[in-house]
Amino acid sequence: MITIDKDTKMVVLTGAGVSAESGLKTFRDSDGLWENHPVTEVATPQAYQRDPAMVWRFYKERWKQARQAQPNPAHKALARLEDWLGDNFKLITQNVDGLHSRAGNKNVIEMHGSLENGLCNSCGKRSPMDSIDLEPEIPPCPNCGSGLRPDIVWFGEMPYRMQEIDRLLQSCDVFMVVGTSGVVFPAAGFVMTAAYLGAKTLAVNLEAGEMPHFVDEFHQGKAGELLPTLVDAWIQQ
Repeated sequence: MITIDKDTKMVVLTGAGVSAESGLKTFRDSDGLWENHPVTEVATPQAYQRDPAMVWRFYKERWKQARQAQPNPAHKALARLEDWLGDNFKLITQNVDGLHSRAGNKNVIEMHGSLENGLCNSCGKRSPMDSIDLEPEIPPCPNCGSGLRPDIVWFGEMPYRMQEIDRLLQSCDVFMVVGTSGVVFPAAGFVMTAAYLGAKTLAVNLEAGEMPHFVDEFHQGKAGELLPTLVDAWIQQ
C-alpha cells in the first residue's frame, strides 16, 4: 500500500463516477439524447452559435439538477484529506457540478468549468448563476449586458488551467485518479505523465479499463465506499 503522510504532495483527479454516486447522470451513461438532440449538439461552440437558447435550456436544467444533488461520502473523504494535508493537497476535477467545493474542498481546479457560472462572450467576466437573470432565453451579462454562455469547456475547447495542472504533475509525490476510466485525453495523459516523472500512482474506480498499466495501486469499486476507508487509514497510520 502506498504510504501517505502529512508531507506527501498529493494531486487527485476526479471524474464522472464521483458525481454519479450523488445521482447525477453523465453523458456516457445516458441514452445520448436530450430533447431528441444528441448531447454533443448542446456541448460544442458550434451548437451555441447555432441555437444558444437550446444550449441554455440544457445547462439551466443541469444546474438545477446539480443544486439538488448532495456531496456523497467520496466528496466528503476528499475534503477530509485536504484538511489533513493542507497545501500539499490539490484536486483536479473533470466534473462541473460544484459538489467538491460544497463538500469543503478549497484547492479545486475545475478543468471543464462550472455550472455555477455564466461567462460573458464580450467582456469575459464570470458571473455566479445566482446573480444572473435566468428568465431570458439567453441570459444577459450583469456587467455589460451582452449575452452570456455557460462557463463550461465544450468539446473542441481547451480545458482550463492546463499550465498549472502540468506544474502540479511535475511536482507531486502521489497522483490519485478517482471515478474516471482515465482513457479520455487530456486527462488520460495525467496519470501517465505523473508516473513518468516519478510519482506513485493509484486509482479508485468501478472498472479497471486501461489504468492497471499505469497505476501502482488499484482499488476497484465505488469511490463512496472505498475512499473513506483509504483516507482513514492514511490519516491514522
